[in-house]
Amino acid sequence: MRIVVLVKEVPDTYGDRKLSLETGLADRGASEAVLDEIGERAIEVALSYADKDPGTEVVVLSMTPESASSTVRKGLAMGAASAVHVVDEALLGADLGLTAEVLAAAVKRTGFDLVIAGNQSTDGSGGVIPAMVAEILDVPAATYLTSVEIGEGTVSGTRAVEGATMSVSTALPALISITEALPDARFPNFKGIMAAKKKPFETLSLDDLGIDPHDPNASRSIVIGLSEKPPREAGTKIVDEGDAGEKLAAFLIQNRLA
Repeated sequence: MRIVVLVKEVPDTYGDRKLSLETGLADRGASEAVLDEIGERAIEVALSYADKDPGTEVVVLSMTPESASSTVRKGLAMGAASAVHVVDEALLGADLGLTAEVLAAAVKRTGFDLVIAGNQSTDGSGGVIPAMVAEILDVPAATYLTSVEIGEGTVSGTRAVEGATMSVSTALPALISITEALPDARFPNFKGIMAAKKKPFETLSLDDLGIDPHDPNASRSIVIGLSEKPPREAGTKIVDEGDAGEKLAAFLIQNRLA
């Protein structure tokens, strides 16, 4: 079985995260860049299955700048067998549609039985890429799973819904996305870090994938305006003079909060 895990380099959540007011893009210099934690958990799901099934090949795949190659290699140090890195200057500022198209093309080129992704990244937080990639690949998508069970030709799991849980399953090939309810990822050890330097690491461009980022027939989103968030204003104070309840009710009605 070949499991492809989608990963992404993001600004560290412990640092300052800002958007450039000139480009509308995340300011990568404002915080240390790291492998997204939800992507690490997705790798852990794949590796945990590979530990029990020696015939399983885990491939990490990322669409990130060239400078992120060392971050992508962390997946190799954790235990993945190989990595695919899509790098192209034309992808700077790519929207969700183009991102999904590129990832799906790279997954298809690599070959897969199962694709594992996080439910959403900690920078863009779109939360739709897994479903979009599955749609383009024309495979079932079991998303937002809080538990995963990979079997011979099948994958199943549990999804939390309001007031209940839902059990889902599908035959392979398929795509799943996981939540932070899954276990923390393992730490790369010295042996893994040294071994990562010798593992296959393929770099692809848009030409390799046959994708035109400026295709006029494709739907694309662009940023046409950006402004800094205004300072937070002081809230409304209600002094209780025996009629605080009435004032509060009036405030809620006036602001359409009731």
